[in-house]
Amino acid sequence: MPATPSPADRSGPTRTRAAHLGPERRRPLILDAARTIAAESGIPSVTIGSVAERLGVTRPVVYSCFADRVELLEALLDRESESLVSATIAAINAGIGHDIETSFINGLQAWLEVSVAYPDTWRLLASDPDPAIAEVYRAARAVVEDALGRHIRPALTELGVEDIARKMPTILMLFFSSCEAAALSLVHEPDKWTPAELGELYGRAIWRAFSAF
Repeated sequence: MPATPSPADRSGPTRTRAAHLGPERRRPLILDAARTIAAESGIPSVTIGSVAERLGVTRPVVYSCFADRVELLEALLDRESESLVSATIAAINAGIGHDIETSFINGLQAWLEVSVAYPDTWRLLASDPDPAIAEVYRAARAVVEDALGRHIRPALTELGVEDIARKMPTILMLFFSSCEAAALSLVHEPDKWTPAELGELYGRAIWRAFSAF
């Protein structure tokens, strides 16, 4: 008589079980997968199912870390905005301690290193028109603008700029928009520039614009 098939033989292909990491260790992996999906296809594409598929796990594994899609997206946006703000402020501080022109160049170069280190975060927060993302990005930008203002004001005073209080919002918009444009250029066309090259170009251009005030 032929041998009786074992239970494993009868069952056919089996799903690989996800390693038991526990919610605290798995949450960052889930958020990383959600960020990649959002950067590639937009926030609407981020669902519990799409994240589970990206990670090769079942939906209950994702649900064990986040109650629903809303909670997942809120956690994703909070994490990414906090990471970007912290890195950006560190970049701003990197430019301090030199003459004003060199400070602009060093700060821009450090800023662009951030964009290289966080490309998906830039694509998600700075390029996606989704209202939820726009609100988070505005809040993050306000924090960065406050930090920029604290450093820019002494430079303007040194340059002898008058009526700084009235001019400051426009100056901050000019500075931030230039930094933002440079970072997005580097993210979207990484082979055309290095952070050092593009940072020097934008840094000198911003310095010339500030000198005009």
